Amino acid sequence: MTATATARARFTVVPARHPWRWVAGTALAAVVILLVVSAVTNPRFGWDKVALYFRDVAIVNGIGITLFLTVICMALGVGLGVVLAVMQLSANPVVKASASAYVTIFRGTPVLVQLLFWFNLSALYPEITFGIPGVSLDANQLITPLAAAILGLGLNEAAYMSEIVRAGIQSIDQGQSEAAGALGMSRLQTLTRVVLPQAMRVIIPPTGNEFIGMLKTTSLVSVLAVPELLYSAQIIYSKNLQVVPLLLVASIWYIIITTIFSIGQGYLERRFSRGTSRSVPPTTMERLRKFFRVHSPLATGKGKAS
Repeated sequence: MTATATARARFTVVPARHPWRWVAGTALAAVVILLVVSAVTNPRFGWDKVALYFRDVAIVNGIGITLFLTVICMALGVGLGVVLAVMQLSANPVVKASASAYVTIFRGTPVLVQLLFWFNLSALYPEITFGIPGVSLDANQLITPLAAAILGLGLNEAAYMSEIVRAGIQSIDQGQSEAAGALGMSRLQTLTRVVLPQAMRVIIPPTGNEFIGMLKTTSLVSVLAVPELLYSAQIIYSKNLQVVPLLLVASIWYIIITTIFSIGQGYLERRFSRGTSRSVPPTTMERLRKFFRVHSPLATGKGKAS
């Protein structure tokens, strides 16, 4: 018999009580219920209009454009961010200074200003030649509102992703790179096969936050008349003057999509955290089950199982 079993046999083990947790939880639940009841019973919210326009064709199409912008801009931001991070870690001072200047400029100016700048690029360059003789493109036709939105959001995101990737790379012990070099691996092979796979557990969480942030940041392209979710709602309420219900429709859809992405981010973090800790982070459902299992009256000995 072990020491723990002996102690249990001699003494009555009483689980710790946490009454203030229940008091705080009950008070907070009461406040939430009051807020929900107030919102539901207030006719000015126009919940009937919310239900009417929740699946409107224009709203659904706006969601599609919002998701498209989110994925494309994040892909551009992540790809360019990795390149910028490697450039910032380069031993070449010119390459390092160029990447640092890019990050400084795009992080130092508001994303809305960048969107407007790209939309008005034709004022600076009416014709875009790409430095190729005989090639001339009309900037007004090339830089459409959608193209300006992708450039503005994607290039801005690259500056932030470069810092995230750089932090992830620097979190890996330098001995890993030295060992890979001793095995005859090139710097590119070391980066792609040794450093980045290990750095992913550091890179994934903030990248997931950036992805969710990008989803909400796409609402800024409404100033360019890109028919994403918010602009679609604005078009509808400009005709029927139902401002609050349409803003609620857009807000509810944003919450639904970000919640789905947050759940996916949690499972992705669990996957890349395997092998780095004794236990992987619990999912949302696992945390809820643990909470009710630990803090229920049956768990604290106040009740009896039927």
